[in-house]
Amino acid sequence: MGKLTVRALRAVLAVVFTGTVFVQALMMWVLVSGNDPEDGSLPLTALRVVTILGIGTVQVALVCVWRLVSMVRRGTVFSHAAFRYVDVIIGAIVAAALVWFTVTGLNAPGQRDDPGVTLIMGGIGVAILGIALIVLVLRMLLAQAVARDVEATQMQAELDEVI
Repeated sequence: MGKLTVRALRAVLAVVFTGTVFVQALMMWVLVSGNDPEDGSLPLTALRVVTILGIGTVQVALVCVWRLVSMVRRGTVFSHAAFRYVDVIIGAIVAAALVWFTVTGLNAPGQRDDPGVTLIMGGIGVAILGIALIVLVLRMLLAQAVARDVEATQMQAELDEVI
């Protein structure tokens, strides 16, 4: 991975992370300060809290991607240390899906006249879980690559002994 690619990805990650922190801070301020223009109605307050938690899942994933990019840059991504970050990303995606299902449940009573919206939102939650499955498959590919790397290192050591 080239330096330009790493820098561009890090710039995008930093901008997205900064933006999410800003949105979270604004939402927390509205909740804590009492400056809620909707007078803190229960569904809206619950949606704000759930949104803050959902943004947190995105932030966790962003930090893990940052760490993985650092490992790629150093050439150490094909190691057992990378699994920790990939596992946390999978957990964050599953948590985001659960947060989305919570939003769907909070929104469902207002959609009695049009239940299709709730079905579409449920489908989006299933799609989010599908992304977690895709990352799980990528984790399995990483495991195979790590195993091959370990095997190649052992074979190289044996070859070095023979020579």
